[in-house]
This record gives sequence, C-alpha cells and structure tokens, in this order.
Amino acid sequence: MKLEMPPLAAVSAPKLAPPTALLGGAFVLLWCTGYPAAKLALAHAAPLTLLVLRFGSAAVLLAALALFARAPWPRGRAVLHSAVTGALSLALSFGALYVAVALDVNVGIAALVIGMTPIATALISRALGEALAPRQWLGFAFGAAGVALAVADRIGSNDAPWIAYALLLLGLAGIGAGTVYQKRFAVDVDPCAGLAIQQASATVLLLPFALHEGFRFDASTALLGSLGWLIVVNSLVGFALMFVLLRRGAASRVAALFFLVPPVTAIMNYFVLGDALTLAKMAGFALAAFGVRLATREAAMPRAS
Repeated sequence: MKLEMPPLAAVSAPKLAPPTALLGGAFVLLWCTGYPAAKLALAHAAPLTLLVLRFGSAAVLLAALALFARAPWPRGRAVLHSAVTGALSLALSFGALYVAVALDVNVGIAALVIGMTPIATALISRALGEALAPRQWLGFAFGAAGVALAVADRIGSNDAPWIAYALLLLGLAGIGAGTVYQKRFAVDVDPCAGLAIQQASATVLLLPFALHEGFRFDASTALLGSLGWLIVVNSLVGFALMFVLLRRGAASRVAALFFLVPPVTAIMNYFVLGDALTLAKMAGFALAAFGVRLATREAAMPRAS
C-alpha cells in the first residue's frame, strides 16, 4: 500500500490565537475599570470635554501605532463605516452616559440601563435578520435578572431631571446600534486604523459641545491619572478586544458580555471604593454569568452518521 503525504499547504499550522472566552473575560475586566476611572475624572472635567480629551488622545495614539506598523488604512466606504461606528458607539453612547451622570442620575440606574445592552443589541440584530436561538433569549433573561440583583441596592430616590433618564436610553440605543453596525460593516479593516477613525469621528462630533461647556478641566494629578487610564486601558486595549471579539462572533453573543459589567463593577467598587458587597450582588454575578454562558455558547455540531 502506498502512503501519500499531504502537500505542505494542506497542513494547517497550530492556532496560537487566544481563546475567545479568555478575550471576553479580559474585555469585561478592562471595560469595568472605566467606571471608577470615569467617576474620578468627572470630578475634574466637564463630561463632554473629558470625552474629547479621551477620544482625541486615543485617536492620535492609534494612528501613530497604525503608521508605525505600516497598517493598511481603509478607503472609501470602509472609512465611512468606521466613522459611523464611532458616532454611535462612542460619541452618542458615551456622550449621553457621561452627561446623564453629570446630571446626578443614580449610578445604579445607569448601570442597570447600560447593562441591558445585550437585549437592545439582540432586538436590533433580530430586526436585521440575525437568527437568535431560544437558548440565547433564556440567557438574556438570566443576565437581565443578574444585572437587576447586582444594582438593586443602588436604585432608589433620585433628583435627576427626566432628561438624564432619556439620555441613558439614548446611550443604550447608541451602543446597541453601534455594536450591530460594526459587526456588519466595520470589522474587515485593520484594528488600529479602524479604531483610530472611530475615535477621531467621535472627537470631531463632540468637540462643538465640549466648546459649549467652556472646555472645562483642571490639570490635577487625579484627572491626569484617571484620564490616562481611560485612554490606554479602555479606549485602546478595551475597544481593541471588542473589535477582535466582534470579528470572531455574532453581535448578540459579544453584547451578552455586558451583562457581566454591573456585577463585576460592583465587586471592583468593593475593593477600590469600599462599597458593600452584599449577598444580592454575589447572586447577581452568578445569574449574569450563567446568562452569558447560555447566550454565548455555540450550538452543538450535529454528529456525522
């Protein structure tokens, strides 16, 4: 019997890419650090001014990285798609959220609303034709319950104006629409170049509003430290991880990770800010984690007969 060796081109090289679960966990942890960092920074800068400083600095750094790496820059419609993603996911979502917090909206309510990102994304994806299994909807239900438990003790009476709550809903719509849009139109570009365009787009859109605020900020150590963290850890590394995750999976599965944000943030606040870590918060974390597991688990492949 003659044994034939397969051609070298047919032998697949070992995959060295990190597993999606590991990337998802890193994304959640890094994303959650943005909440205490933003809380510190907002005490020293107007909300939209802070975002212009954050996104503008990130755009410059990402563009420099892309040029240094000689990354291919998107052209034509690809540039427009990245700019639209930045307008939705960054300018609209973060702009609305930061202004709402500046208007004294309860942070527990803010976390609850933004924690509903997976549901908003799923509804938008479903309207655009993305199939969602019953298991995913069940995961969304567990995730939503977990979010509610995790922030239940922070929800109470609040004197924020009604416009603050409207802004939270606007921010939720922005990040949901931006996630779906990026998955459909803006992932087939180099991450550094694509993210640079997104951050630059958000900067340009928010700049007139920051100037209307008077471009107010101080040069305190607290602002520089928290702003530096927001730029490097959240705007560069965090969004790069989200970019990679969207390349690998459906928008609804990636968005399901946001169910973990309020519980993980609650745990971080326990260690960083001294907030109480109650049994309800721990139960909320468990429920949210189970919901994410259901919503993101790949369907089993049918066995060959």
